[in-house]
Amino acid sequence: MTNKQKIEMYSRIKKHGDTLKNIFNLNIDSVKLCKKLFKLEREAQRLALLYCNEGIEIDEEVNQILIKVSKILNTNINNIFFNGDPRGYALKFDEEFIKDKDIIHKDWGGYGIIAPDLSEGV
Repeated sequence: MTNKQKIEMYSRIKKHGDTLKNIFNLNIDSVKLCKKLFKLEREAQRLALLYCNEGIEIDEEVNQILIKVSKILNTNINNIFFNGDPRGYALKFDEEFIKDKDIIHKDWGGYGIIAPDLSEGV
């Protein structure tokens, strides 16, 4: 990755973090916020894959991740959910919750993506 690509990627990360900070009234560095959430996204994706491929029970681990995300965002856990399909993002905002919010990244179903991979396109 070139230096220019890194700058562009961090610009996208900061923009997403700024959006989340505005929606949830958070006082945290935007990049640090996104990194925390992306780490949880990767863990949730790993669980979705384990469940899909091996049928391993993941409910408790998923619930712990959702609790962590809700605490980071200072929001009700009912505003977020786990998508168990390992082909996409695992952590999403409820469609009804984001309908009037400026969420930049959405999936085809209209759900907001909590921690998108913003290195894509680089």
